[in-house]
Amino acid sequence: MRPIYYDTETTGIRPDKDRIIEIALFDKERDKTLSMLIDPEMPIPLESSQITGITDEMVAGKPKFKEAAEQMVEFCEGDSVLIAHNNDNFDKKFLEAEFARAGVELPEYKYIDTLKWARKYRPDLPRHALQYLRQVYGLEENNAHRALDDVIIMSQLFTMMIDDLPMEMVYKLLNEKGKKMRQMPFGKHRGVPLEKVPPTYLAWLAKSGALDKPENDDLKTTLSELGLLKSVQTTPS
Repeated sequence: MRPIYYDTETTGIRPDKDRIIEIALFDKERDKTLSMLIDPEMPIPLESSQITGITDEMVAGKPKFKEAAEQMVEFCEGDSVLIAHNNDNFDKKFLEAEFARAGVELPEYKYIDTLKWARKYRPDLPRHALQYLRQVYGLEENNAHRALDDVIIMSQLFTMMIDDLPMEMVYKLLNEKGKKMRQMPFGKHRGVPLEKVPPTYLAWLAKSGALDKPENDDLKTTLSELGLLKSVQTTPS
């Protein structure tokens, strides 16, 4: 499994209407990079340009996404796992939308979300944004919100976070939903066996929407497996 770190910059946050304006990939094993500005075929909103520094003039005449997609597929050939920060809720969704619009088949890549990993294994941290984690792990400041710079920082950061854990094990741990969680992972009942957490507290978590957050997928799955979600739904507020 060959790790390929990647990042996208976009015109906004909605994959159904916004477009990718930059994509960067870093094949760490082969020490190769691929970075492209992309013509989104739509004006770049001012707020996006203010965040990314990418303007309409910079993408004028650049390849459209179909060409970028073909280069990306060639770059990621083989047994690759694509790694991005907030992959599951952002980058992957944009890839799916853009590949579909371009009429190019998106290969069945494996994916790792470094944000999901940070939330799961560093619950002691108050935030898990890429730039905050960069500071926590003592990495030098980079050109934030430009794809290749973020990719390089992400690769350095994630290498430190997983230590010497093989990438295959990282992927397995992130995809074993609810199999090992038997204790409350956070809050005032942290460390308490799930079966002994007061139903009123679980009901409060459900009502507040905490169980619907992506980082709590494992908790929600385990509560469901143990039949505790049913009791939560019937517990009076």
